[in-house]
Amino acid sequence: MSLIPSDLPESHRSLAAEADRIHESALWSAQGQFEQAKLWRLINLLMGVPAASLAAISGGTALGGDLGMWPGVLALISAALTATLTTVNASRRMTQAQASANAYLQLQTAARQFLTIDLADLSRDDAREALRNLTNTRDELNKTSDPPGRLAYRKSSKNISGGGQTYTADGEA
Repeated sequence: MSLIPSDLPESHRSLAAEADRIHESALWSAQGQFEQAKLWRLINLLMGVPAASLAAISGGTALGGDLGMWPGVLALISAALTATLTTVNASRRMTQAQASANAYLQLQTAARQFLTIDLADLSRDDAREALRNLTNTRDELNKTSDPPGRLAYRKSSKNISGGGQTYTADGEA
């Protein structure tokens, strides 16, 4: 759905079209990053909880008496899960994806406000400078954000197409 106002002067139409692209790109990027953060949080829980639990159980069974090799096996499984979790660094990736998602939301809001509130009242030179700032922000975010995986993309696509990125106020316009 385009946010370009219908009463925009012709001299501003190309600027509006590019700002609309930035808005759409930020919408998809933000949702993709949010979905990726959810996946990293799930991986962190699915590996971290069993690793800690197995470590506790192996310690308890080792102290509990003659159970043969089971305390050692549990300890090795716990160590493998912990090593994998440390290598993957799901907690850091989750935090980074969440921060990127919020930064893309900020860009999305700035692009929307530029298009729907500010653009019509700006001179072409001022509008071009504002667009340049939006473009620079987007480019910087794209450089520093990890790309979401295929599953996060599919989940974000489902969320966006299901109306997950719309506001009630947009329906009233």
